[in-house]
Amino acid sequence: MSKIPETLRYSDTHEWVEDLGGGRYRVGITDHAQELLGDLVFVEAPEAGKAIRAGAVCGVLESVKAAADLYAPLDGTVVERNDGLGDNPQWLNEDPYGQGWIMVVEADASAGDGLMDAAAYAKIAEV
Repeated sequence: MSKIPETLRYSDTHEWVEDLGGGRYRVGITDHAQELLGDLVFVEAPEAGKAIRAGAVCGVLESVKAAADLYAPLDGTVVERNDGLGDNPQWLNEDPYGQGWIMVVEADASAGDGLMDAAAYAKIAEV
């Protein structure tokens, strides 16, 4: 069964968002997404300084089963990415809500308003 932390917000494309305060948001893929993809072998995340738009493709995730697009869950500018994923893409499988975070985005305070809470996400993830 997938884990869905109550403290995070979620997109319908299976990304999670953590409000770090000060207009910064940490982003990753959900436990459900990593289960569907299988063993991840490559992550292409946007560079720091790149502007992203909610719903637009901003990266690629490749597993032994398939390649999948990474979608931006909110509008903003990438201020940091998890460069450790380059050598350790398995972090997305092992710890998707911790060590497997993908990027930090700077955005306005209302950026996450369109995202789902854990209960709503659980319904689309069929947990």
